[in-house]
Amino acid sequence: MYFQQIRVPGLGCFSYVLGCPAAGEMIVVDPKRDVDEYLQISRDEGMRITCIIDTHVHADHVSGAHELAARTGAPIAMHPDSPVSFPFTPLPEGTVLTAGSARLEVIHTPGHTPHSLSILVSDLARSAEPWLILTGDLLFVGDIGRPDLVGEAVLEEQIANLYHSLFVKLGALPDHLEVYPAHGSGSLCGKGMSPKTSTTLGYERRHNPRLQFDSLEAFAAAMRQDFPVRPKSFTHIIATNAKGAPLLERCPRELALSVDEFTRHMEAGAVIIDARDGVAFGGGHIPGALNIGLEKSLANWVGMVVDPKAQILLVVADAAGFATMRTELIRIGYDNILGYLAGGIQSWINAGRPVHRLTQINAHELAERLKGGQPPRLVDVRTPQEWAAGRIPGAEHQPFTEILAACCTLPTDEEIVVYCGSGYRSNMAGSFLRQHGYANVKSLAGGILAWTRSGRLLTQESSAPSATI
Repeated sequence: MYFQQIRVPGLGCFSYVLGCPAAGEMIVVDPKRDVDEYLQISRDEGMRITCIIDTHVHADHVSGAHELAARTGAPIAMHPDSPVSFPFTPLPEGTVLTAGSARLEVIHTPGHTPHSLSILVSDLARSAEPWLILTGDLLFVGDIGRPDLVGEAVLEEQIANLYHSLFVKLGALPDHLEVYPAHGSGSLCGKGMSPKTSTTLGYERRHNPRLQFDSLEAFAAAMRQDFPVRPKSFTHIIATNAKGAPLLERCPRELALSVDEFTRHMEAGAVIIDARDGVAFGGGHIPGALNIGLEKSLANWVGMVVDPKAQILLVVADAAGFATMRTELIRIGYDNILGYLAGGIQSWINAGRPVHRLTQINAHELAERLKGGQPPRLVDVRTPQEWAAGRIPGAEHQPFTEILAACCTLPTDEEIVVYCGSGYRSNMAGSFLRQHGYANVKSLAGGILAWTRSGRLLTQESSAPSATI
């Protein structure tokens, strides 16, 4: 049996190729939208793609099922009651698919969504006994799938489904079974996931905190607590997957824009994402641009900051940077990419266009300013958990997700320094605040990391009040 896990860093998405080179057949499970990697495996191993399975309607990334089906002619297969508007091959519980020596048996495991599937996999070249299970978004390494994405109205039903799928359906399976989930560290479909990409049922039963309950009541009480933040992109992604993602041939591969073309789109309301690092952005950027640097977590942050229906302009170093950004954006359904500024920020400067700055204040300078007679207002934009673990003395707390939800009620005429863990989020927050009238906002370069490495201490006392939202 051929088996390979395909990983998407940042989003934490995993997809799978299962097949048999001897039989010349392969099945793809939960494909990402950019499908060239599966096609390359198909060519290299001499295996024809015979089926494409989505374990559920995904919320955090656009499925590549339609792209792959269009390129190969293979059918798309899902749970029979999947809420989609396109034709597909139904996979009721107990369905068995084969690709040579690879045997796949479908299990209905609702909870993350009502129509979620898991897949028991056997290598018939060795034994008919199942070797591993693809759990979709039911069971992760160190966590389980969140049950809230389909809505508050069915949350209690989803929690009960989740309990039954985990403790009854999976409970009947042996400890030695290997577990391969559809998501890992970085995904917002769960929280507290391990960076490890696979596990076993036995290990999760002993060490996964979500599997340590002896009753539905105790499990439900725990599951009603806080869920990870839901990016604004999730609703758009679910809708895109429900109707079938448009083919990528409809999205321009490369579109270098002159300064005048870029300006026309900008004046018409397009959102500018500047993907350069924080120091470069701080030194000079196009007025109104958002700084979302080209880091592994950028897709999640774009999903929180930018409206999925927005038209997007990019500021990147070169065409290669545009190609990388385009791939990251289309994975989450942000297809309205108008292009990028040819020649980068330097072409904008050379054309005599206005430039704004987001001052990067270093830890030494901030420490001196905080001791002075007129210290800046210091705002911590990290999560409540990070805030509780330690913060810079004198800071007030305003998580970035709350700033995004309700803008900011701080006075616009004050000097404000925002900080986070490393400077990545504070640059996003600073650029967002600049968009909303905060002309005198600065970002702590390097964030808490730079502060502590410069020899300065954090406080855990709760005397500093949180800002009002």
